[in-house]
Amino acid sequence: MKRVGILTSGGDCQALNAAMRGVVKALWFTYEPGQIEIYGFMDGYRGLIYGDYKQLNYSDFAGILTRGGTILGSSRTPFKQIREPDENGVNKVEAMKQNYYRLNLNCLVILGGNGTTKTANLLREEGLNVVTLPKTIDNDLWGTDMTFGFQSAVNLATNVIDCIHTTASSHKRVFIVEIMGHKAGWLTLNAGMAGGADIILIPEIPFDIDKIVDAINLRTKRGAAFTILAVAEGAISKEDAALSKKEYKEKLEKREFPSVSYEIAKQIEERTGQEIRVTVPGHMQRGGEPCPYDRVLASRLGTKAAELIINDDYGYMVGVKNREIVKFPLEEVAGKLKMVPTDSDFIQEARMLGISFGD
Repeated sequence: MKRVGILTSGGDCQALNAAMRGVVKALWFTYEPGQIEIYGFMDGYRGLIYGDYKQLNYSDFAGILTRGGTILGSSRTPFKQIREPDENGVNKVEAMKQNYYRLNLNCLVILGGNGTTKTANLLREEGLNVVTLPKTIDNDLWGTDMTFGFQSAVNLATNVIDCIHTTASSHKRVFIVEIMGHKAGWLTLNAGMAGGADIILIPEIPFDIDKIVDAINLRTKRGAAFTILAVAEGAISKEDAALSKKEYKEKLEKREFPSVSYEIAKQIEERTGQEIRVTVPGHMQRGGEPCPYDRVLASRLGTKAAELIINDDYGYMVGVKNREIVKFPLEEVAGKLKMVPTDSDFIQEARMLGISFGD
């Protein structure tokens, strides 16, 4: 008898259900009926901590390939607080271990991003059998070339920029589209290039507001009636990038604007006199059905995870390398961010297209 626990943790995204379906279907078609049991923990690590779970049936995974979100629910359990007792004094790590052993699980399948993967590696260090799958629209998990949810989010963010083009050209305005991504700029870079943004601001390349204004003025001189900026929510000015983490955090706490895009809009307006509009698609970038690419990727990652479970090969994150589905040791990838290399061909090619990065 094989008993497998599964949970989805952190922010949701497209193709979580597709990935779980891949794992479970591959296991059910490998084992005889009655030889495999799947337990789903509700709302991420919270379910594992407090024993909130249910045994899942084959029918639970029917018709979910195209469904966004997660049938198990999700929540954030910050890694920095995982060793701290909760308000009732519960030791979270010990509680997770106890529920794992109480169900006599052979392994845990954990779907999530950076914080989730760090906690998964901690559980591995505590002796639990763990396999993880890389979920995030930010595509910033170390090791894997691609995470599921990313391409679907690129499609959605690109569509926003596409729609902004028509109104920007009609009213001859400068538009800012704020795209998700606090620390890594993969989503903004891809959506910005795909949507034809004129200026792309990402966390890896601190911007100079005067350079942004210069780029807008240059477009005006060349006869362009409008300008579109794709701005990552984690974009940062050169002045702010020079601050210490403590100083920058204190400045953010005092910021009068809802986000960096509104601050940039105000500065551009003051320098150019042009009318600026800000569009923030927000969480819609994580919602809706997964695109076909993500459905296929998630299914392939899920079946690879099932293969590891069948072979009792634990302690890995399943990912993509050179278009092949491979495994990465958790201890090598946990806690590492995959940033956009500022000297990459991708950045240079964007510059050759006339895209400004505000630097």
